[in-house]
Amino acid sequence: MKRILLYALLFASLSLNAQTWTIKNNELKLTKPIEFVSGSAKLKVESDAALEEIAAYLNAKTYITLMRVEGHVDAPSNSQALSEQRAVAVGKWLVDHGIDCKRIIVVGFGNTKPISEIKAENNRISVVNAAVKDRPIGGMPVDGGGRVAGNLCK
Repeated sequence: MKRILLYALLFASLSLNAQTWTIKNNELKLTKPIEFVSGSAKLKVESDAALEEIAAYLNAKTYITLMRVEGHVDAPSNSQALSEQRAVAVGKWLVDHGIDCKRIIVVGFGNTKPISEIKAENNRISVVNAAVKDRPIGGMPVDGGGRVAGNLCK
């Protein structure tokens, strides 16, 4: 009986310390937003919590061999370039904080995939599982149909 109680207490303490993530359609749903200085690809310091969440996820889920960082911008002009620059900024942050550059693909979608009538909600970064154990998920291209914004390993 003591052994069962000990295991129950150990499991409960592990559960309290375990990080949980929400995944929907292979996208990691962040608990905090990734924010940029308006009209730029400069990350705000308030983004660190979300970026750390992504890094923790990748560190815990080593079988995710490729994560796609998608930039989305709802702007009348220059949206494609800005979406790519923002995806690269997030990717570089992750690499600078210990994530292997080969595990991140950065892509821009410009304003081609709005999710809301509210323009501000369309300015976003999405992080999507793209490959598990080096196999693309769901037979989809790892770039998700976006324009690859660069190679983080260079």
